[in-house]
Amino acid sequence: MRDNKPLWVPSQGSIEASPMYAFMQACNRDHRLAMTSYPDLHAWSVSEREAFWTSVWDFCEVKGERGPRTLVNGDVMLAARFFPDATLNFAENLLSRQGGDDAIIFRGEDKVSDRWSWDRLRDLVSRLQQALRERGIGPGDRIAAMTPNIPETVAFMLATASIGAIWSSCSPDFGEQGVLDRFGQIGPKLFVACDAYWYGGKLQDVGPKVASVMKRLGCPAVVVHYAGNASAVAGDVPGAATLDDFIAPFSARPLEFTRLPFSHPLYILFSSGTTGVPKCIVHSAGGTLLQHLKEHRLHCGLQAGDRLFYFTTCGWMMWNWLVSGLAAGVTICLYDGSPFAPDGNVLFDYAQDEKFTAFGTSAKYIDAVRKSGLTPRTSHDLSSLRLMTSTGSPLSPEGFTFVYEGIKQDVQLASISGGTDIVSCFVLGNPMQPVWRGEIQGPGLGLAMDVWDDEGKSVRQEKGELVCTKAFPAMPIMFWNDPEGAKYRAAYFERFDNVWCHGDFAEWTEHGGIVIHGRSDATLNPGGVRIGTAEIYNQVEQMEEVAEALCIGQDWEDDVRVVLFLRLAAGVTLTDDLMKAVKTRIRTGASPRHVPAKIIAVADIPRTKSGKIVELAVREVVHGRPVKNKEALANPEALDLYKGLAELRV
Repeated sequence: MRDNKPLWVPSQGSIEASPMYAFMQACNRDHRLAMTSYPDLHAWSVSEREAFWTSVWDFCEVKGERGPRTLVNGDVMLAARFFPDATLNFAENLLSRQGGDDAIIFRGEDKVSDRWSWDRLRDLVSRLQQALRERGIGPGDRIAAMTPNIPETVAFMLATASIGAIWSSCSPDFGEQGVLDRFGQIGPKLFVACDAYWYGGKLQDVGPKVASVMKRLGCPAVVVHYAGNASAVAGDVPGAATLDDFIAPFSARPLEFTRLPFSHPLYILFSSGTTGVPKCIVHSAGGTLLQHLKEHRLHCGLQAGDRLFYFTTCGWMMWNWLVSGLAAGVTICLYDGSPFAPDGNVLFDYAQDEKFTAFGTSAKYIDAVRKSGLTPRTSHDLSSLRLMTSTGSPLSPEGFTFVYEGIKQDVQLASISGGTDIVSCFVLGNPMQPVWRGEIQGPGLGLAMDVWDDEGKSVRQEKGELVCTKAFPAMPIMFWNDPEGAKYRAAYFERFDNVWCHGDFAEWTEHGGIVIHGRSDATLNPGGVRIGTAEIYNQVEQMEEVAEALCIGQDWEDDVRVVLFLRLAAGVTLTDDLMKAVKTRIRTGASPRHVPAKIIAVADIPRTKSGKIVELAVREVVHGRPVKNKEALANPEALDLYKGLAELRV
């Protein structure tokens, strides 16, 4: 049963003070409309895409030449082109301010902290863009980085974008083959790496890995000093230089920005790659900029001087999303390291000290804080915090409750969902509507999002496929090394003709919100009934005895049975009584159909570098099939724990 009271309701004053409201009023004025609510605004943004996206460009004051046309071939998803006459530069829009105010605040696990003014950031970008041009790097060339989430990484990306080159990054915890599986496909003209990093209270030396990757990529390299000896790492490979040596010949001077077409490539991001070599997803400068400006300025309500934080690494698209906050004039707050070193207060200390406006993290982190017994609401001053966002996996109803009871009562909690595929969100928050327990507030502006059944019919308050029925600017422009577009079409358009099928199992709510029930390719089908894995996790992961869960469907006697793997809390064993309690919790909290046929305790659960559990990889192991790309996993050894486990009969 749904809750009959929202967890948070915006005041009329806060609604009218929001950029979203100001945008709606501007659209009313410019287009002679009479919109009064978010549903009104969303419906107009989908039905009148040309007027809407033009209004976003103007309201967010995009730097560039817009051109006369907004959309051509708009009815054909793969042929649609937004702003085909426009020219702009992504970095020019992000380096939106000058002066001594903070552009970047950095804090590392090793207690290192730093502040970068807008002028300091611009000076390094200037020196880097001169050095890149001196090396012959220009529009369309690729620069690949294996670096921590530090200010120098942001500056390198901005310098890359400023000259029209393409940026691609991963975090330094990737294994050597995982790095090569990604960057080896895109032929970088320069490789950027760090000398070492901290995680979990330990200094992680990456020197030998960096040297090996440099040699195998066969391109020049720059080593950024962070926690090791950059000179020693660079000295191991011919053609490598430290960052200091790379920029030494150049002094800061006025920045130069190469304005290029709206659809010019900006980023290459990678799929998780747990079922094969990662797909190389290419995103445009214009589409990424416009979508992120819309999400930051309107959906998050951010304004110049606000402070935006997201806990992320450079291998997750949320890093790209976070950095775009500069285009809204906000200060971006970076953190590198473990969020639990030395304990779970680390990020809340940071939020208190730097007065975060928006705090972004993962659903798993929120659950871990809840289970740790911490109550930041009473231990920290979070009075500046106006917005908290959660993504990476569905946030459970209990997670929603904990945010309001344990973190802050008066905060907009925006569970958001989208992905690497669109480097942004399909569904997210907005400051004009209430927050209901367990629900994402609604679809993003300009996105014709819906939930369809297997026959391609829209369904309300029933589970189905999350789809988008009209083209939008943040669609990838292509996959790298996919000249005929076959991989691109197969990824999103095979299920429904001319409709983007995202691969999420979703449901509309009675409030117009969305619930994500997990990935549709991991959906369980016992007895032919579709069950989302998140529905099971929402029950068992609230039990104190359970640290984490992973659920798969196993082929069994001409049907599918549900197998639940549990990583138990310290000191807990899987007794008959605990199994009974787990099944009772699932039966009463979800339904009898959700109850697993088998429950198995495991020591670890495999996950990607960005922290997502890998149900499909475990399913392959259980069925005796090979996992094609273990390098995509943060803990690939965990897969060995599942060999043969589900073969035992109930």
